[in-house]
Amino acid sequence: MTDVAVRNAAVALSGVAKEFGTGDTKTLALADIDLELPYGELVLLVGPSGCGKTTLISVVAGLLDATRGQTEVLGQNLTRMGGARKVRFRGDNIGFVFQQYNLLPALTAAENACVPLLIAGWSRAKAVAKARELLTAVGLGNRLDSYPNQLSGGQQQRVAIARALVHEPRLLVCDEPTAALDAASGRTVMELIRKVAVQPDRAVIVVTHDSRVYDFGDRIVSMADGRIERIETKNSPGVRAEH
Repeated sequence: MTDVAVRNAAVALSGVAKEFGTGDTKTLALADIDLELPYGELVLLVGPSGCGKTTLISVVAGLLDATRGQTEVLGQNLTRMGGARKVRFRGDNIGFVFQQYNLLPALTAAENACVPLLIAGWSRAKAVAKARELLTAVGLGNRLDSYPNQLSGGQQQRVAIARALVHEPRLLVCDEPTAALDAASGRTVMELIRKVAVQPDRAVIVVTHDSRVYDFGDRIVSMADGRIERIETKNSPGVRAEH
């Protein structure tokens, strides 16, 4: 992996491995992963349960430290980054969307969506105003003051996406964002992720078991047993990873 390749990639992993436990209980969750993901793409990470998908995105997002290997994200070497600096980097640059919406029930849609800005030190008035603007952009302009229990599953997921995007992250990481949604709502959510988050200076990684949304991916990375088995792109389908 060249320095030029690293600079031009949103994510660049070289020999990344992750082990859990010690001795007889040691488990290899990731086995020497080499992977480059460019800016401006929506990447789908697919494979059976337990194959390492969530571990991989946790390493990419700086939530877990790799046991060995190099992890470059948005031009920064997370492998050499200290804990406090990594927390700041994550808060400034990475947005998260999960299968569970994790909305606070006592807050309105706008208040939920503005939480990252409040954590970053914005005034409440400016944070709520920015959140209201983004929620309107994702089609919830008429539900700004609704509470989570007044929203459908698809609407709650859109609030969660707005919350993930409100601080304009350069990398969006989504773990099964459509799993709890019906087909129509799932496609709406994926369309929203593509429209709002896939831009020339951003990248999106979506972990999914939902084959109904595969056509939204610019690149599909298939995993098995902690390894990358296959990478398919719209331009060159069927590329098998080398081990």
